[in-house]
Amino acid sequence: MSETALRNESATATALPAREDRVQWLLESIQRNRFLPQPAPDSVFVGDGDFKAVGAEFLGHFIRMGGLQPESRVLDIGCGIGRMAVPLTQYLDLEKGRYSGIDPVEGGIAWCRRFITPAYPNFAFQRVDIAHDLYNPKGKISGKALKLPYADRHFDFVIMTSVVTHLPPDEVLIYLSEVGRLLKSGGRLFMTAFVVDPIAATNETGRRDTRLAFQRDGDGPCWFVPELPPLAAVGFDDGFLDNALRRAGLTTALKSFGSWRGQQADHYQDVFVAEYRGGGR
Repeated sequence: MSETALRNESATATALPAREDRVQWLLESIQRNRFLPQPAPDSVFVGDGDFKAVGAEFLGHFIRMGGLQPESRVLDIGCGIGRMAVPLTQYLDLEKGRYSGIDPVEGGIAWCRRFITPAYPNFAFQRVDIAHDLYNPKGKISGKALKLPYADRHFDFVIMTSVVTHLPPDEVLIYLSEVGRLLKSGGRLFMTAFVVDPIAATNETGRRDTRLAFQRDGDGPCWFVPELPPLAAVGFDDGFLDNALRRAGLTTALKSFGSWRGQQADHYQDVFVAEYRGGGR
């Protein structure tokens, strides 16, 4: 089946679950596609693993767990150097689907504008000069005063992969408030995180990823890795993100713990899918 046929079938059956055989075919075709843009390994400044394989994996999660549709308007907060954008070029409808990626790192945005947008004009990238101790220490916009450059109720789907894992709690609240403002009624947020529940905190079996030796930071909800800069990896008390989503007017539709904590899962970080249902804000 051609990619066009897959898109057309998906567009005419948006209320139905994605067919697993077609989703799997799409993901495999992305990984085999030698013509998709891919940055040089030494220019990938965020994320571990194979660029194309990780991107394809997440596209599968967006469709299966998040219910992403080909005609969606998508906002990718912290788009980096296009790891999520590249596979989405093969799924979003060229005429109806739209993608907007934002990031504070100029190099990643410049690469995406050069190698993605010319072939896929429905994909736009914008640098937002948000200050961050690790990624953009000289940024002019405080995360506590963030106002994203989009109109209210503009997006159907917002992506925040490995974003709250690098934010302090007060900024998490601001980011999620912005997501609540931007989502249309019925729109969804796909967010990854490290949730430190009692099992993850005690790590009784010793199976947790050894790179994430989280320790609580004072009396707050944050957990940091002692050997790393504080925002290199941030975990939160179980319940903190649930409450933050509610404060932003979002309802959690899915909460799935990841394999980082030593359990079986088909995703590494913990995953939240939350929905804006309209009204009440």
